Amino acid sequence: MKKYDNKSKGAVFLTGYEFGYILTGIGLLFLIPLLLQYLWNTTMPELFNIKRITFWQAFRLLLIASILFGGPAVIK
Repeated sequence: MKKYDNKSKGAVFLTGYEFGYILTGIGLLFLIPLLLQYLWNTTMPELFNIKRITFWQAFRLLLIASILFGGPAVIK
């Protein structure tokens, strides 16, 4: 499968699969913190009397956990 067109002088065109992978990655980037936020806000305040968290706090928690515990490669 050719990705380069001779007429376009090196321009790169995305195939449907590549575009789908990019959209899936962006979607997961926002859905996973929402899941963490939901689980945190339904469990932790009731059990430990801890405040509820926002989406960006959940995102930062996932980022810190990824760095500390070597989870999915978020930063490389």
